[in-house]
Amino acid sequence: MKVTKDMSIQEVVEKYPQCIQVFMMHGLGCVGCAIANFENIEQGATAHGIDVDKLIEDLNNAVEDLEK
Repeated sequence: MKVTKDMSIQEVVEKYPQCIQVFMMHGLGCVGCAIANFENIEQGATAHGIDVDKLIEDLNNAVEDLEK
């Protein structure tokens, strides 16, 4: 697993830009806001009522797909 729920949203976006689409698909559109630097994925998902485990799964699938 490359993406974990304790990583900041900004960290994931910088390392894996292909994950932006996954965040947006899940309704987490704060990838460009200032909070993304300080809020981890779990905090952002919880604040927006998003299933964090499914989000992490989809983010890691996006990372794996690009590395194939």
